[in-house]
Amino acid sequence: FAAFELETHHTILRDGLFPPGSTVALGASGGKDSTVLIHLLTTLNARYNYNLNLILVSIDEGISGYRDDSLTTVHRNRDTYNLPLHILPFAELYSGWTMDNVVAQIGKSSNCTFCGVFRRQALDRAAHAAGADVLATGHNADDLAETALMNLLRGDAPRLARSTQAITGGGRAPSKSVPLGEAAAGTGGGDD
Repeated sequence: FAAFELETHHTILRDGLFPPGSTVALGASGGKDSTVLIHLLTTLNARYNYNLNLILVSIDEGISGYRDDSLTTVHRNRDTYNLPLHILPFAELYSGWTMDNVVAQIGKSSNCTFCGVFRRQALDRAAHAAGADVLATGHNADDLAETALMNLLRGDAPRLARSTQAITGGGRAPSKSVPLGEAAAGTGGGDD
């Protein structure tokens, strides 16, 4: 794990992922990738004195029986690492709509597509509402390769260009960074 920590530290410095003193929202799903991200950035922030204010942001999609266990893990991570936690429910963000409501209307055939789009937007909004300068996610090299391939196959050049950058966005919304972006799933992540 020491080599993984050092690799991530060098990525953070080389790509300038986090300006000193910035507030970094860590996308916390409760899965293994986001848990590794939380552990790693908390450890590296203390070890190398990045001077970051770390906070957790999580999304409750409103899927009965799905998020309960992972939100328990998110709360455990909050307590373990002593970080503030901001949970944004879909129902609050989307005028009372949860994913259960969406599925009741559209069926199960495209619900993953809707949920993915809504969740990404919700993470951005949660990070902004929490006052974050940067939103960091636990995506790894395998995740980024999959995204680049999907954008290539769709012929979406603007998204293809963005999907290969270490940090994107900014302006009025928090920028997005992927500190684990050079780590393969076998070394630090997998599906989250």
